[in-house]
Amino acid sequence: MRFMMLMIPKVYQGANGSKVGAGFTPSEGAVGRMMQYNEELARSGALLAGEGLAPPAKAVRVSFSGGKPAVSDGPFAEAREVLGGYWLIRAGSREEAVAWARRVPAEDGDLIEVRQVFENEDFPPEVRKVAENPVVREQVRRNQGGGRA
Repeated sequence: MRFMMLMIPKVYQGANGSKVGAGFTPSEGAVGRMMQYNEELARSGALLAGEGLAPPAKAVRVSFSGGKPAVSDGPFAEAREVLGGYWLIRAGSREEAVAWARRVPAEDGDLIEVRQVFENEDFPPEVRKVAENPVVREQVRRNQGGGRA
């Protein structure tokens, strides 16, 4: 099973998020601790992907209403919980994924949300048939360096 662990750092939450400027970067110590954790995840074979995200001041939202997309630049004062990064992991169970989340070197007040990723087998047969797209699958494989045309 695959799970996403979503990092919601306290520094991006609520009113704090609008105060974090576009030039914000985490401290050397925080990045070092996170990289040690990422290395542990990678060596275990659980880590499939993971990235940190720029602060809300660099964000753009595209919202849809009345059939027309509208674009808004960040930061977003109304946002209460803002994503700061993610890990995509492989785990044998929800409990195993939660165990990995509990080991994240998070700061006081940070949140980690763990969500299972849908696999094609999770859908009923009629949805599975529509969801299987060999063109997309092959192009993603190529984009990831799994074979160049």
